[in-house]
Amino acid sequence: MLLRLVPDNTHFKFMWLRKISFPLSIVLVVASLAGFFTVGMNYGIDFKGGTIIEIKTDGPADIGFIRSELSSLQLGDIQVQEFGAPDDILIRIEEQPGGELAQQAVVAKVRTIFADDNVDFRRVEVVGPRVSSELARAGAIAVAASLLAIMFYIWFRFEWHFAVGAILTTANDVVVTIGLFVLLQLDFSLSSIAAVLTIIGYSLNDTVVVYDRIRENLRKYKKRPLTEILDQSINETLSRTTMTSVTTLLALLALYIFGGEVIQSFTLAMIFGIVIGTYSSIFLAAPFLILLNLRPDALSSKDDDGGKDEGTEATA
Repeated sequence: MLLRLVPDNTHFKFMWLRKISFPLSIVLVVASLAGFFTVGMNYGIDFKGGTIIEIKTDGPADIGFIRSELSSLQLGDIQVQEFGAPDDILIRIEEQPGGELAQQAVVAKVRTIFADDNVDFRRVEVVGPRVSSELARAGAIAVAASLLAIMFYIWFRFEWHFAVGAILTTANDVVVTIGLFVLLQLDFSLSSIAAVLTIIGYSLNDTVVVYDRIRENLRKYKKRPLTEILDQSINETLSRTTMTSVTTLLALLALYIFGGEVIQSFTLAMIFGIVIGTYSSIFLAAPFLILLNLRPDALSSKDDDGGKDEGTEATA
């Protein structure tokens, strides 16, 4: 027997919930933007720069022990990783306030940690941010351009109502996820950008699946009220949406619990993004079509397969 989190033939009335979901989403988006411009993000080493120290240990290094020892120095964000061989370790410590003398003090503290060990300090240097302001601006432009291209594709494949609805839904997910970083002051690094981009892809995919079923039902039930068609479409895709989200969340929870502190910010952002993406595909994507004044006759003639009007019930 197949596992089903949601039974077949559900008849939940989702559209009336837009009176709750719209105000809730507006509050979350406004709060996220307000936090971003007032409190700000907790940018990691990738954006702030810092000190790079390469060491060679006597035998395979215990990265967990090294990270624990360095964390006791209270130097902020610290990254420890293998650099080629198991005994070659790269340590990256965020830039400390106080100029060059403060960075030299960091190196002295690290040397103290390894004073009793047979450790060779092969390289010590102070570096600037890996993501410069120019690169960050170029990345933002690239993301905006990709969203614009996606909007035009959905416009071509569906209708402009669907395109605008998909972009609004995705923008909601991204802004609220950024709000999570601000609220919890999670380290925002290059891996965090990867998490945001992954959330964009997941949210768009989930939204397009719902929109595709809506388009099919718009052509099938041409005389039914729009709200009934939207409710039916969401119910028909509800099992797929929940199963996809739950299986993804199980994998992410395993990464969050057992993956270590290095990827916790990444996995936490992904977990939150999947939850908010599932919420938006159910409670925002379709209601946006009502807000944009979509009607069953809004579909162009090329999308009409000439089928008979089946009234209020499908004959399949």
